[in-house]
Amino acid sequence: PRAAALVSLMRAAGGGRRYRDPSGGARVPSLCSAPPPQPVIAAKEPFPVELQAGKTYGWCACGHSKRQPFCDGSHKKEAPGLSSLRFTPTQTGPALLCGCKRTRNPPYCDGSH
Repeated sequence: PRAAALVSLMRAAGGGRRYRDPSGGARVPSLCSAPPPQPVIAAKEPFPVELQAGKTYGWCACGHSKRQPFCDGSHKKEAPGLSSLRFTPTQTGPALLCGCKRTRNPPYCDGSH
């Protein structure tokens, strides 16, 4: 009875039609199955920096840059799928940029570390 119930349920869901796999059963890797790349922690404290209003900066979002907290392009080799965050501050002055890469307010530190 269970197999018959399953068959009738499948027929009801699909209208009794069978799907023919055009690939002939070949397995295609899913792009959705891999977990998204995660940044590494560059520092467990923020980076104090002096920013200029109107100037565009590239904040390292992957954690691999040797120029922390700014991007040096390391993500291209070390963390494909991640990229820097380009931002332009509206005020000149000191700022604390995130070092742990877990902030909810990138590029600024929110205390997530």
